[in-house]
Amino acid sequence: MLRKTLYVIGLLGGCAAIFSGCASLNSVFHQKRQVVNSVATQPLPAYSGPMARVAVADFDVKAAKASSQIGTGLREMLVAALSNSNRFSVLERQALAEAMKEQESAGPAGSQQTAVGAEKENLKATDLIITVAVTEFEPEASGGTAGIGGGGGSGSGALGGLLGGSTNKAHMAMDIRIVDASTSEVLSATSVQGQASDISGMAGIGLFGGGVLGDGLGGYANTPMEKAIRICIVEAVRYVSQATPVNYFKY
Repeated sequence: MLRKTLYVIGLLGGCAAIFSGCASLNSVFHQKRQVVNSVATQPLPAYSGPMARVAVADFDVKAAKASSQIGTGLREMLVAALSNSNRFSVLERQALAEAMKEQESAGPAGSQQTAVGAEKENLKATDLIITVAVTEFEPEASGGTAGIGGGGGSGSGALGGLLGGSTNKAHMAMDIRIVDASTSEVLSATSVQGQASDISGMAGIGLFGGGVLGDGLGGYANTPMEKAIRICIVEAVRYVSQATPVNYFKY
């Protein structure tokens, strides 16, 4: 009888530990999800200092669910967001094409005038070229079971039921490089991501989120994908602003 009583007590204690662990996991999940979704409410601070001259190259679209048109729309949003940050003077596409063409003919070493590309046409020089590759674009990425993330595995079955129902998340990612236009040297590179499972807090993104949706992106308006896109653009601008060496801010 004593042995059975001890067994029951031990079983109840084990169950309590499991539930406690599940609650802890669930808490961590929600904290992480809130951090991801709250990025849009943290715009860049106001700025009125010297600017850096940059050009944004055409996006390299590698994600299976994105098209060249979507890449064009994302580029438009990044150009607008960089300009609206008041930190960058952004070169127009035509001037960028001339700069890239002259950079190729000049080689890696180049000259100090390589990035001007069209002085004859009174176009301003650019000191930096921002290149972007769209590596992930998932309008309806499956988040599996809330609390675990990912489909199947440990997030399914009884344990998944304890941690919450299934959820879908929109997700995108971009690889960004900051390149010195005169030397072709990559000054800095990173990957930024945007993820959202709702559209709350979108007003907090503001102008740094790229203004209106770019060409080819209208179908995602007022969806979690729009929020994921805007978060990604905000983080791209934040990164370029912070990773650009101070000596380039001189105009």
